[in-house]
Amino acid sequence: MKEFKRIGVLTSGGDAPGMNAAVRAVVRTALSHGVEVMGIYRGYSGLIEGDIRKLEFRDVSNIINKGGTVLYSDRCPEFKTPEGQAQGVKTCREFGIDGIVAIGGDGTFQGATKLTALGIPCIGIPGTIDNDITSTDSTIGFDTAMNTVVELVDKLRDTCESHARCNVVEVMGRGAGDIAISAGIASGATAIVVPEFHYDDDAIIGQIKTSRAMGKRNFIIIVSEGVGSDYGPALTAKIQKETGVETKFARLAHVVRGGNPTLKDRVLATTMGAIAVEELLKGHSNLVMCDKLGKIVPVDINYALILDRMYKDKLQDGDLDRFTEEDIENMKRDIKNRQAALARLYGISKTINL
Repeated sequence: MKEFKRIGVLTSGGDAPGMNAAVRAVVRTALSHGVEVMGIYRGYSGLIEGDIRKLEFRDVSNIINKGGTVLYSDRCPEFKTPEGQAQGVKTCREFGIDGIVAIGGDGTFQGATKLTALGIPCIGIPGTIDNDITSTDSTIGFDTAMNTVVELVDKLRDTCESHARCNVVEVMGRGAGDIAISAGIASGATAIVVPEFHYDDDAIIGQIKTSRAMGKRNFIIIVSEGVGSDYGPALTAKIQKETGVETKFARLAHVVRGGNPTLKDRVLATTMGAIAVEELLKGHSNLVMCDKLGKIVPVDINYALILDRMYKDKLQDGDLDRFTEEDIENMKRDIKNRQAALARLYGISKTINL
């Protein structure tokens, strides 16, 4: 078993509220085991360039409540190349980094598995507001993002009610509708549009007319960015034209990424960070920490990445060759369960949001 004297921690990809809580947990858990921690700034870009400094207990004080990431983040195309990965390994050797905890999304995990293969053991922690990592029920930042959307939509509803208006609100999520569905239910949206399920403009307009006839004055339509950037504005114009209800469009965009993390995200991030370090120090690597039915469990990164591709219908030739029939059946089961849970929420929204 490899003896760890010093590990690194980095955040990569899109920032997410709760990343700082994870960094804090990684640093303090490692230090409690007598292992030094190096903060790697700007993700894999900082790893390549050597933008690294030692972190002590007090360096992570008062960050658990902060949004964003104190280690900063970056997209690093160079790290996708063999040359970039080799430089990353060289930097680890120069700084005496024996292993890395990498916090981010699927791109972060791909980098982590490359480093592991090159002799730097890594463990991933899922940090993304989109909740689009199939292997985990919840990602760090997802809960905060939903709460931010609900808070903002509640404010829009106040003015919609005053003027008998409709607001079409586009929320982030990339290709996943998780934020839109949950925030739509919580904010009482008249309709929710996500890429995972069929949507019909005429049905939405019919719903508005029906609700209006029942005495409703305000209407909120939640749209996931995954359906395309042109959809929301076009729907806004169509609703106003066909219902006569004054309709405005609001794109919440990156404001959804910011803000202080919720209690749930702080606890999730802290737990994942602590367990990630414990797993690494046990000699385990190439894992991602996953929330499964409220329990944090390690999942093989390669399994997680291919499961994600299967869920998103992006499998490539040979992706499944390394897995057993049992593994593949487990993937199909995981996908079926996730799809069923999302469909259940979406069905509930259509029943109760009038």
